[in-house]
Amino acid sequence: MMSENWILCPICGSKTRLKIREDTVLEKFPLYCPKCKHETLIEVHQLNMSVIKEPDAKTQSR
Repeated sequence: MMSENWILCPICGSKTRLKIREDTVLEKFPLYCPKCKHETLIEVHQLNMSVIKEPDAKTQSR
């Protein structure tokens, strides 16, 4: 039987509305937390979740 886990919010640590299995693969997935109302980009491979840190957009100066 495959193992299933809830995805936890990387900011507040509460359960989100998503479950993942051992064979789940997510890339650049926007994870939304209903408790703290933050959206975070994540990657999931073999039940290991990592947060994607992207630099903020900067205005161009001339």
